[in-house]
Amino acid sequence: MTHLAKITAVEARLLFREPGTWIVGILLPAFVLVVIGLIFGSHETEPGLGGRRYIDLLAPSMVVISLATLGISTMPARLVKYRELGVLRRLSTTPVEPSALLIAQLIINVAVAIGGLLVVIVVGNLAFQVPVPQHIPGFVAAFLLGVSSLFALGLLVAAVAPTSGVANAMIWPIFITVMFLGGVYLPRWLLPEAIVKIGDFTPPGVQAMLDAWLGTAPQLLPLVIMAAITIVAGTAAARLFRWE
Repeated sequence: MTHLAKITAVEARLLFREPGTWIVGILLPAFVLVVIGLIFGSHETEPGLGGRRYIDLLAPSMVVISLATLGISTMPARLVKYRELGVLRRLSTTPVEPSALLIAQLIINVAVAIGGLLVVIVVGNLAFQVPVPQHIPGFVAAFLLGVSSLFALGLLVAAVAPTSGVANAMIWPIFITVMFLGGVYLPRWLLPEAIVKIGDFTPPGVQAMLDAWLGTAPQLLPLVIMAAITIVAGTAAARLFRWE
């Protein structure tokens, strides 16, 4: 087994020893979707929403819960804590390169995010007949670029935050903004048009996911912006990241 595989297995075990993290990442989005469907109903279509049901338009926003929690909150906080505890410094003295820890964290958190997405798709379809994503290539591209851009921002926070206190002060404004623009706190069709447009080009680019979910190819510009954020934030995080 390679060093990367070993450290990924260890980090995965540590993650699943903390039920709050993986429950939020995998199960909470589907749970919120079910609660909304039961409270507000899921059968009547709305002319103002193009003949769609509320529940059909909310599914991608539920995925944002998982992505924001993992990419902006959990992963950066864990890496900063490792720095404070000297874990990164000790890793640098072993054959395992500290960078392997970053890759392991990305692998684990992306896997959990994909798990959360699949649960939302299955539960939404079985419980409320929410269609599965219709434009598969577009949805895969939108989801992966949304994940990469959001996680790159999280790594940038981990790179520059010297302590957990500073990290939390940076994390929460970003987390709240992502959740708000992603339509978690309030459905996006109730937000002012200007706010919706900002959300279209803000990680994780929920409108691109929604378009592809409903069967339309996502617009290219939001995907390009997500890719650019991934490259810029990821490069900055790699250059600024401190192991001690």
